[in-house]
Amino acid sequence: MTQKKTVLVVDDDNTHRTMLKTLVGGWGYDVSEADDGLTAIEKVRECPFDMILMDVRMLKVSGLEALEQIKAFNPAIPITIMTAYSSVETAVEALKKGAYDYLTKPLDFDKLRLTLERAMEHVRLKEENRILKENLGKHFDMQNIIGRSRAMLNLLETVSHVATSEATVMITGESGTGKELIAGVIHLNSPRKDGPLVKINCAAITETLLESELFGHEKGSFTGADRKKEGRFYQANKGSLFLDEVSEMPLSMQAKLLRVLQEREVTRVGGEKVIPVDVRVIAATNKDLDDLKNEGAFREDLYYRLNVVRLEIPPLRERREDIPLLARYFLDMFAAKNNKEIKGFTPGAMDRLIRYDWPGNVRELMNAVERGVVLARTEYLDDQDFAMIQTAIQKPSETSPYVDHNLPLEAVEKTAILRMLESVSGNKSEAARRLGITRKTLHKKLKKYGVMD
Repeated sequence: MTQKKTVLVVDDDNTHRTMLKTLVGGWGYDVSEADDGLTAIEKVRECPFDMILMDVRMLKVSGLEALEQIKAFNPAIPITIMTAYSSVETAVEALKKGAYDYLTKPLDFDKLRLTLERAMEHVRLKEENRILKENLGKHFDMQNIIGRSRAMLNLLETVSHVATSEATVMITGESGTGKELIAGVIHLNSPRKDGPLVKINCAAITETLLESELFGHEKGSFTGADRKKEGRFYQANKGSLFLDEVSEMPLSMQAKLLRVLQEREVTRVGGEKVIPVDVRVIAATNKDLDDLKNEGAFREDLYYRLNVVRLEIPPLRERREDIPLLARYFLDMFAAKNNKEIKGFTPGAMDRLIRYDWPGNVRELMNAVERGVVLARTEYLDDQDFAMIQTAIQKPSETSPYVDHNLPLEAVEKTAILRMLESVSGNKSEAARRLGITRKTLHKKLKKYGVMD
């Protein structure tokens, strides 16, 4: 039987505290009470709560003071602050001291329930991340891989197994998801880590020069070849070769690459000498190789040679829980680089980042945070610092799959809701959050449209 998650409700208003205990308990949580910040601190030292819901204004020890002391004792407990004073200053102060979130009174119960669910998911993911890191072993070098989402944890677990093998790896994913970074992790955790990791972007080199870049050339083999050149395969001997955008390689070169992979030897352009090479190939593409193979644009035999193990990197919009971690990492990095004292994000700014779909993925997020840091006017980045993504968030795309201009408004709304539910595997809380409505509103709309809830 699954053990109930524990919540500590801290409020000196007896009526409000009792109401919250009844409400939260009715949602399936095991609820304890504290009528003051000092009592809360004592209880936390006695019991490892999964979540704390705490008022700001209390007579003996305020919520912010208790928050600071609890975080010093156990920084892992997510604490949500409740305040009747909805000023940004109070929220920022709470977040600065380590609060997980804040809610304003009178409480929106749908938002409270969603906050509790997110906090519990946050705790679960942190624990899974801890276990994963233990399983990976202390010698597994994750470089700058940042993520606590289930999708990233699964990916890293697979990477840990693949890295120690000699298998050829195909990394797929949209532009900006970090394919080159994953390739680096595979190499650094492989038996070849003491050898070189050589990289080449197949889309950035013309067809006439790509063969020379990969296999090398002899002096005088073509106009401009004034000296002998070793190719990338030779340079990567005893190490790994990362072929980025391999789908852009011309068919003629694909045949030559296949031969090298099969024979494990190269011949320089203009030369006759056969040179043995011991190279592990890691390839990457942002295109659908299956479609290219079926269309005849990518050789089927090369496809199977490269696609021994496929690693799919999820787009950022499918792992939104990683956005705060990534944004914080980039903020610290660019603040130090630009000699600026920036402490964090306002709740509004972070909410904007989480809601945005990031078509450019992690690379676009990095650029947005860098721009925000450079143009920041205060020590916290706010909505205005991310005004450049405001239109993209609020304006529906003309090609949006949710929009059919021949349908009545209600039909469009129903389609949007159903497709959103499908995209989040039926998670109504997450669907409501992405749609910008409460779970209660979503329930009403589903009932209105005759959809089982």
